[in-house]
Amino acid sequence: MKSVGIEDAIDPPCPYRLLLKCPLGLSPSQVSVVVNASYDRVPHPDVELENSISEIWERRTRENSSLFNGSKFRYGGHELEKGHSSEDEFCVCLRLGLTDYRTFVGTNLNVMWKKFLVPSEDDFIQCQHTASPLGNGAIVETVDKKIVLLQRSNHVGEFPGHFVFPGGHPEPQEIGLSTHLCGQDPTNFQTLNKKVSQEMFDSIMREVVEEIGVPLSFLCNPVFIGVSRRELNVRPTAFFFIKCKLDSKEVQELYSNALDGYESTQLFTVSMIELKNMANKMPGCHQGGFALYDLMVECTKEI
Repeated sequence: MKSVGIEDAIDPPCPYRLLLKCPLGLSPSQVSVVVNASYDRVPHPDVELENSISEIWERRTRENSSLFNGSKFRYGGHELEKGHSSEDEFCVCLRLGLTDYRTFVGTNLNVMWKKFLVPSEDDFIQCQHTASPLGNGAIVETVDKKIVLLQRSNHVGEFPGHFVFPGGHPEPQEIGLSTHLCGQDPTNFQTLNKKVSQEMFDSIMREVVEEIGVPLSFLCNPVFIGVSRRELNVRPTAFFFIKCKLDSKEVQELYSNALDGYESTQLFTVSMIELKNMANKMPGCHQGGFALYDLMVECTKEI
C-alpha cells in the first residue's frame, strides 16, 4: 500500500497549481492557523503600479455603486506538521495575513496583474505583492454519489457562466477581526488563531447552505483536502469535502430556497465521469479543486 498523507506540491504548467494536497482529508483538529502581519501583502516598489490600485477601485465604484470594500484573509503559505510517533496524525498550519476586496481588485484582478509578481518558484515570494485573498470551495457528495456543481450567473464579476463548486470566503468580520492584534497577551493570539481555524470550517458550511439551499442538518462535517491556486490572477482557494445526507433529486428541489441563488442560475448533480468532462469549463482554481477531490478518491481506493 502506498503511503499517502500531506504533500507539498508543484505541478506542471496548467490552469492551476496545487499548493497543498491532503488526500486523506483533515479534520478541524488537524488544521491550525497563524494570523500574523508578516503574511500581509508587501507594497510594490513601483509607485505608479501601486497607485493603480486606488485608481482602479475609484473607477470601479463610480461604475458600480453597490461595490463595497470588505476585509479578507490573505493566504501566506503553510507548514506541515507531524508528531514524533508513526501513529500521530499529519497536521497543517495555514499562515494567514489580512487584506481586502479593494486590494484584490487592484492587484489580482488588475489587467497588469502579472507585473505584481516576483519571478520565483516559491509561491509566497512570487505573490508577495498581490492581495491573494483565500477563497473556499466545497465538493459536496450526495448519498447517490453525485457531486454538486453550480453554473455562475452572467451578472457576476468573475467567470460569468462558468461551472463552479459551492464556495466563497472565510470572513474576518465573522469573528470580529478587523486589524491585527498588537502588543497583547500571547493567550489572546492563541485564542484568535483558534477562532480563525474554526472559521475556515464554519465558513464553508455557511457558503454551502446559502448557495445550494440544503439545511445544515443534512450536511456532514467537512474535511480539508488542500489548496489550489489558479494561474490566471494567482487566486488561491482552500477546498473541502462534505458528504450530504440527501440524494441528488432532493438537493435539486431545495436549490430554489438558496439565499445566494442570485450568484448562480442552475444547480447540477453530476457523476465523476460527467464532472471530468465539465472541469475544463471551470475557473482554474476550481479545476484544481476537482484534482484534489480526484486525489482523495484514488487515495480512498488504496486504503
